Amino acid sequence: MHNIKELRENLEIFKKKLSYRNFEFNVKEFDDLDKLNRKLINQKEKLEQEKKILSKSKERSNFERSKKISEQIIKLSDEQINTQKKLNQLLHLIPNLALEGVPVGKDEKANKLIEQHGSIKKFSFKPKSHVELGTKNKYIDFDTSIKLAGSRFVVLRDKIALLERALINFMLDIHTNEFNYTEISPPLIVNEDVMFGTGQLPKFEDDQFEIKFENSEQRKFLIPTAEVSLTNLLRKSLIQKDDLPQRYVASTPCFRKEAGSYGRDTKGMMRQHQFYKVELVSIVQPENCISELERMVSCATDILKKLEIPFQKILLSSGDMGFSAEKTFDIEAWIPSENMYREISSCSSCGSFQARRMGTKYKTEKGNKFVGTLNGSGLAVGRLIIAILENNQNEDGSVTIPNVLKKYMNNLDKI
Repeated sequence: MHNIKELRENLEIFKKKLSYRNFEFNVKEFDDLDKLNRKLINQKEKLEQEKKILSKSKERSNFERSKKISEQIIKLSDEQINTQKKLNQLLHLIPNLALEGVPVGKDEKANKLIEQHGSIKKFSFKPKSHVELGTKNKYIDFDTSIKLAGSRFVVLRDKIALLERALINFMLDIHTNEFNYTEISPPLIVNEDVMFGTGQLPKFEDDQFEIKFENSEQRKFLIPTAEVSLTNLLRKSLIQKDDLPQRYVASTPCFRKEAGSYGRDTKGMMRQHQFYKVELVSIVQPENCISELERMVSCATDILKKLEIPFQKILLSSGDMGFSAEKTFDIEAWIPSENMYREISSCSSCGSFQARRMGTKYKTEKGNKFVGTLNGSGLAVGRLIIAILENNQNEDGSVTIPNVLKKYMNNLDKI
């Protein structure tokens, strides 16, 4: 969410920069609502002051005047609340602004390749997809998952179920022991305010799984990513400056309707309604967001380096970034069966955008300021399984276990 004072004073600048985010900012609608809202607040405050003065007088003639003022205040208050609601509906849908240096473009075509790492393996045979490799022994079972839950779910069995657990434990160990993230086991169900705080609501409501509770005062949702729970750990908090940065890591299932992906990646495990992800979140001073973003990307790519999986780092364009992001790097792993790189992590700096929505500040010598927040996958587990199976496959259909994973997989050499 943006500082309304800055928005008010720089309307045309915001309109231009928001156009880079594929967002059409209706300047007139905002300006009209904002001016009306301030006018109503001012009128109500003047009447309240007048009523306060009248209340000190014992003259009978003032009683009737006070009563009429009260009626006017109620009417103005109702109108102001309604105007504020309309203004908020407009403000809550405005995305974050892209930082200087972010490529300007409408979509992924304007993304910028930053680097590639690792050697792509040349197979002496036609490489199989993860579906072919996994369904052979029913280690990856889509038929049963369809009976249980429908499409875009999967049942993992035996050695690949073990691989999933091994990858989670391996990544958590690296992020906690080597990179000093604090491990968190958060709720998988959160309320409406929490989803609003990180920007999932109201704009992306159609992509969320809502849970129905009887007699619940608030709506509840399954988390689409642990970013939601981890970032909101500090919502409505005032943090000591010396307590920053704070870094969290969690492994959780994630739940998404994939509402905007109809017809995309319908086969295999690439795009699921439920999947595991190891998530990284940092809370920092805003001026440290970009250095922290580089650090986070380094933590995520180090996992791929240790697993010896080729990858590339992409700087996303203004039109391809997420709603809350001001700068985003995607990390894409090489997938042999598709002969291309596919996203396995997205690391974003959100500046103070989410902090304003959550009400999270830290103390400074010059007063309280909003913190900066960052989030990133460290990494998506299902897509990492795909990358390991396909990049480490052998001609006989077996898969060689990366050396760093063997101790997590009962010292198995192959699947």
